[in-house]
Amino acid sequence: MKIIIAGAGEVGFHLAKLLSYESQDITLIDINRENLLYADTHLDIRTMRGDATSIAVLKDAQVKDVDLVIGVTSSETTNITVCVLAKQLGARRTIARIANTEFLDNKEEIGFVQFGIDELISPEALAAREIELLLNQSAFNDSYEFENGALTMLGLVLSDSAAFVGKSVKETAKIFPGIHFMPIAMQRKGTQETLIPRGNTVFREGDQVYFITTKGGVNDLYKLTGKVRQEIKNVMILGGSKIGRKTTYDLCKKKLNVKLIESDKKTAFDLADELPKALIIHGDGRNVELLEEESIQDMDAFIAVSGNSETNIMTCLVAKSKNVKRTIALVENMDYFQLSHSIGIDTLINKKLLAANNIFRYIRKGEVVAMTRLNNMDAELLEFIVKPSSKVANKKIIDLDFPRSAIIGGIVRDGIGQIALGEFKIRAGDRAVICCLPHALGKIEKMFL
Repeated sequence: MKIIIAGAGEVGFHLAKLLSYESQDITLIDINRENLLYADTHLDIRTMRGDATSIAVLKDAQVKDVDLVIGVTSSETTNITVCVLAKQLGARRTIARIANTEFLDNKEEIGFVQFGIDELISPEALAAREIELLLNQSAFNDSYEFENGALTMLGLVLSDSAAFVGKSVKETAKIFPGIHFMPIAMQRKGTQETLIPRGNTVFREGDQVYFITTKGGVNDLYKLTGKVRQEIKNVMILGGSKIGRKTTYDLCKKKLNVKLIESDKKTAFDLADELPKALIIHGDGRNVELLEEESIQDMDAFIAVSGNSETNIMTCLVAKSKNVKRTIALVENMDYFQLSHSIGIDTLINKKLLAANNIFRYIRKGEVVAMTRLNNMDAELLEFIVKPSSKVANKKIIDLDFPRSAIIGGIVRDGIGQIALGEFKIRAGDRAVICCLPHALGKIEKMFL
């Protein structure tokens, strides 16, 4: 696949890095020589210095032969312009990164597709949505919804209170018949290897396990894992960034009590005007005395989304020491993901990863309508629409030549999520949620073409 990425900043570089690992034909365009020099020496891609809104630059990048143009510069105006020009010059598909979430809310009304923009993404809106999901499923450290919650992916570390620790997947299914969940990926305590669970796989204390469950199965999973559904009512947010602002706005709409701490005085006053239902505090969130004065010990959740990863991690650790039930930290460094559980923070989120996941579904073959990568695991979760021509159509799961390093987590049929076992017959129009390791991706994609 031929792809042009406009913008070699954090998101652009991360995307180029992930795509280059998959041997995609990437051209990275940026006006900043230093950004390109770093990308050129670290990645197997083509780099071009220039303004991506220049028609001459786009033509030089052979935009007429390109499958996908992704505008991810820091300027949404530039990204929109790049996509409009690229589409007019022959690019097949375009994606623009935007900061103004009004564009997302009014996407259909404005008709961006008519301008030449196929998809809009906002890393900030994605991060705010991720935070909201994590608060909804407060006992779990990762979550993702398919088809408005018809199926939900939930991740957690198994404690000794989980009813199925020491039992195999097959034994668990016999002991708890009628339970609507499926284990789809697992990482043993102290290892970095990702496993796709099979019938004889035994659950152990300390395993990080991901499950797919239906709407009714979420409560069952709480009971079986020994987790308690914690009501989140009082939330403290550190950082009045775009993510902090959007998260505060969304949580206030859900009638939560939100305190937002912002160190910049002018920004704090602007936020107070913009978010009248939240309590805005001007101060340094690293100051433990300030946090105690603002009753951090009475908070149900602490969310750190300042511009500094280390500050976010340290303040979350302070919150944990004050017995705050739920801590979420925004980090820029992907390496920190390896540390999240060992240092005691419930969840780390990363804008680059969220944006990359959102864009990746356009690179996958087959009709992929949703995709996410499992945090800290070498596995992808994809939602395919089954076509009449797909190899899986009109076949029982037991009869499929499915690779052992992939698993069908569930099927959404007519808007209803189902855990699909061996005798389940897949039909055209079904939406299949698949978890697979990287080396199985090619085979899985071919099965859904």
